[in-house]
Amino acid sequence: MTDLLRQEVLAEAHTVVIKVGTNVLTRDDGTLEPLRLQLLADQLQRLRAAGRRVALVSSGAIGAGVGRLGLERRPVDLRHLQACAAVGQSLLMRGYEDCLARHGIPTAQVLLTAGDFDSRPRYLNARNTIVTLFEWGCLPIINENDTVSVAEIKFGDNDHLAAMVANLLRAPLLVLLSVVDGLYSADPGSDPSARLLSVVPRIDGSVMEKAGAGKSALGSGGMRSKLRAARLATVAGGAVVLANGSVPGVLDRVFAAEAVGTLFLPEGRTLPAWKRWLGYTAQPRGRLVVDAGAREAVQRKGRSLLPIGVVQVVGSFHKGDVVAVCDADGSEFARGLTNYAAALADRLRGLRSEQIRDTLGMVPYEEIIHRDNLVVLE
Repeated sequence: MTDLLRQEVLAEAHTVVIKVGTNVLTRDDGTLEPLRLQLLADQLQRLRAAGRRVALVSSGAIGAGVGRLGLERRPVDLRHLQACAAVGQSLLMRGYEDCLARHGIPTAQVLLTAGDFDSRPRYLNARNTIVTLFEWGCLPIINENDTVSVAEIKFGDNDHLAAMVANLLRAPLLVLLSVVDGLYSADPGSDPSARLLSVVPRIDGSVMEKAGAGKSALGSGGMRSKLRAARLATVAGGAVVLANGSVPGVLDRVFAAEAVGTLFLPEGRTLPAWKRWLGYTAQPRGRLVVDAGAREAVQRKGRSLLPIGVVQVVGSFHKGDVVAVCDADGSEFARGLTNYAAALADRLRGLRSEQIRDTLGMVPYEEIIHRDNLVVLE
């Protein structure tokens, strides 16, 4: 039975990002399950035949490496994880290539790191590459470049990467395929009265509390990571569906607008690509702590951030870097491109605009962050 709300969401989903988890693709021992890979490929072909542009974010490289090497469990230290990824990535891509070749679909491997999203030029290069692959009829298969990513700059899991790719492509829909049916009202493992939530209008604190703490032996995420990813996509104006990828034909059912899984609705208007990068992709290089008046001016009145409202400068950053704007409690409510490096921003904090000349001998900018370079996050 079709769902009218889902029909409305799908009508806008000309570009779709689909993330598939390790446990959807592998057996218990971590080896790839060819039948599941083929069934997924068949569904992807049908989506493309319907005129949708599809990007696939696929986990499974580390899991495939674990299986190929005959390890009893997934490693936990970075060097062994990277080595497993190096072994498993070619197995994963070969599996997809074999399955999709039956439909005449060329595949393209795209390996990304967090640094590709922090750097505006690299971010645009990644986007241009994927868009060109769409134009050539290729299916981009995206994964984190695990063999070179280091702990300090890793995405954390492919749920987060998928949300960032959805923002990169301005995709109206992100589909997260896991081995759970969706988000439940409570932990179904401990509460027999728990019910599957068909629609979640907004991901707030009460929704996050419904996430269990568990995660699988081969995967890296859990329900909390999926909710964080869904939050990242929905606040930028996209919709998200979380569904069970181990159920046969689940993608067909999702795109037939059947009420499967959980639909997370977009919040507010769709942000332009520039604002998505600034507010929800690039990582801040520092923080500006502001007073209540400055928060009101920036958040409610759409004003620039002036030096007089800044009470603390945290971190080492340069002019043009992305910085977080926080209130006195440390809550981040905006991000923007700073007009001043950290040292100068610290000298100017608390000053009125007319006092900038007395301090610097000139007035390069009246604003610490101009409103055109600000994104309010909440």
